[in-house]
Amino acid sequence: MVPSELRYTTDHEWVRVDGGTATIGVTDFAAQQLGDVVFVDLPSAGTKLDQFGTFGVVESVKAVSDLFAPLTGEVTAANEALAGSPELVNSDPYGEGWMVRLRLASPDEVGELLDPPAYDALIAAG
Repeated sequence: MVPSELRYTTDHEWVRVDGGTATIGVTDFAAQQLGDVVFVDLPSAGTKLDQFGTFGVVESVKAVSDLFAPLTGEVTAANEALAGSPELVNSDPYGEGWMVRLRLASPDEVGELLDPPAYDALIAAG
């Protein structure tokens, strides 16, 4: 399932843009590949992120994986619910399992991300 209103990265993060703010998480495909998520380490509000730079870590029963920022900006919120319920990444990756919200520094970067058909093609190619 690839929601049509989102943009995607080749590292399997999704982005929902609302005005000058972006909400970021990992895709359902990534969550399935990770297996059961047991820990998420996210930056605090005020942290500046560079596009495609590392911004956190997801630990699952299978692996530890870095998270990469799809866009440049300043973190305005991290999903505190994930500290106590990291499994939300698996059960609701596009909703309650979101990771961070950013105030966009370069809104034009959104155009560099994959649209839903391109992301579908990426995961179909394996």
